[in-house]
Amino acid sequence: MEPTQNVTEFILLGLCHNETLQPVCFVFFVLLYITTVLGNLLIIVTVKSSQHLKSPMYFFLSYLSFVDMCLSSVTAPKLIADFFVERKTISFDGCIAQLFVVHFFGCTEIFLLTVMAYDRYIAICKPLHYTTIMRGCVCGSFVMASWVGGFVHSMVQTFLTIQLPFCGPNEIDHYFCDVHPLLKLACTDTYLVGVMVIANTGMISLTSFVVLVVSYVIILVSLRTRSSEGRRKALSTCASHIAVVIIFFGPCIFMYLRPSTTFSEDKMVTVFYTIITPMLNPLIYTLRNEEVKNWKVMHKLLTFF
Repeated sequence: MEPTQNVTEFILLGLCHNETLQPVCFVFFVLLYITTVLGNLLIIVTVKSSQHLKSPMYFFLSYLSFVDMCLSSVTAPKLIADFFVERKTISFDGCIAQLFVVHFFGCTEIFLLTVMAYDRYIAICKPLHYTTIMRGCVCGSFVMASWVGGFVHSMVQTFLTIQLPFCGPNEIDHYFCDVHPLLKLACTDTYLVGVMVIANTGMISLTSFVVLVVSYVIILVSLRTRSSEGRRKALSTCASHIAVVIIFFGPCIFMYLRPSTTFSEDKMVTVFYTIITPMLNPLIYTLRNEEVKNWKVMHKLLTFF
């Protein structure tokens, strides 16, 4: 039987219910979004324009910045526009499309961060074989695999959701369409779907996080035999990656490695990994990376700010 779809649109309850705070939230998130777009765009232009930033690490970083910019653009503009709209609606098709795109870019970022950790592992633990292993075609294949992995994950997540019947109510206690709030509105038992969501999104996040932690532990152990200067350079690079991993994977694991329930903290947690983290990534990588800071355009901008 086809799922019963009596709902043609959803009402988003939004992030802030206090009318006096909405103008403040509007300005705050506008500034965050502008910073995110400009910061990540600057990283992309810097990497693509500089002849000195052609290593695989910067190749992956440029794609990470692109994904961050897209991920933030899926949720932030709608959130910002809704601060001055009394009835925050989104069509059923628009809701499903937003769900698909958020998970597509979110999962792609997870795979890219894992690939970047592998790149650092090879660079630090197997430096003599680095150029042989991390060839251009290999790096391109890793990026393509990240995109394909994100697409497959998002297709599964969307398929699980779109098969559910929605017959009312249609109020989503969130600022964008995500799996758990939609499962809460479905007119059927969603236990099995919730388990599949955990197996899909939650286990991808947890497995990638464990792989990342293990890889960085191996890197840190291997640094004990290096000179103090070598340790300093390696730690400076790895510290950026570790910081990004913690602030991105923490909220993802909290959101998706659990039963299909909703908490009052969910909206703030999702703000962190869909808006705050994409804004912080350019700052973390530029402030911790001497090669990026020393490039002429980036140097002038950092000096200006």
